[in-house]
Amino acid sequence: MSVTISKFTGSGMTSDRTRARMIEALRVGGVKNERVLNVMAEVPRHVFIEQALQERAYEVDKALPIGHGQTISTPEIVAIMTELLCENGIPKKVLEIGTGCGYQTAVLAKLAKEVYTVERIAPLMDKARRTLRDLRYFNIIFKHADGHFGYANGAPYDGIIMTAAATYVPEELKQQLVVGGRLVLPVGKDSESQKLMVIDRTADGFTEKVVHDVRFVPLVPGIL
Repeated sequence: MSVTISKFTGSGMTSDRTRARMIEALRVGGVKNERVLNVMAEVPRHVFIEQALQERAYEVDKALPIGHGQTISTPEIVAIMTELLCENGIPKKVLEIGTGCGYQTAVLAKLAKEVYTVERIAPLMDKARRTLRDLRYFNIIFKHADGHFGYANGAPYDGIIMTAAATYVPEELKQQLVVGGRLVLPVGKDSESQKLMVIDRTADGFTEKVVHDVRFVPLVPGIL
């Protein structure tokens, strides 16, 4: 788990007070899981983005560029997806598809005992690994791989979360869930038709539920 490190303490628009305002805005916006909110209050989102953009780090509805055509998800969508993942209890082992800058990874790692995270773009993964190690997260396993296939070596997982939009629900991810496990992911062929979906594995198979419209970068095959 993480500990406070002085060099990551913000000031001004990156201060703890600003982060607290973000949490209150999320609460007012409908996020109810106080465990999720408390964790997000502890994670310094600004250290996961470039210094020139850090003053916007705690705007609830702002997705910001992180390079390589990718973005850091808005605090709002991170809170919503994490709350959905934890709706039936905090998962012990989680798989994240799309490490990106590592912010969602950090939130998950404060909740779960183990986090496996997959990223197809090696420079992004390496940078996220360095940031998370500097923040003293030691319960995260990184994998440079195509997210469509998950990470079978770590399976089965209590929860899987995808931070890029797939054009279909990968069967490999469903099969890597434990019975009682949950997959949360955006699905859609273009940014105008993406839906956030929740898929639960039961003893009899799988159930699917559409939550609401979302907009994510696409889940791209292959590795870089």
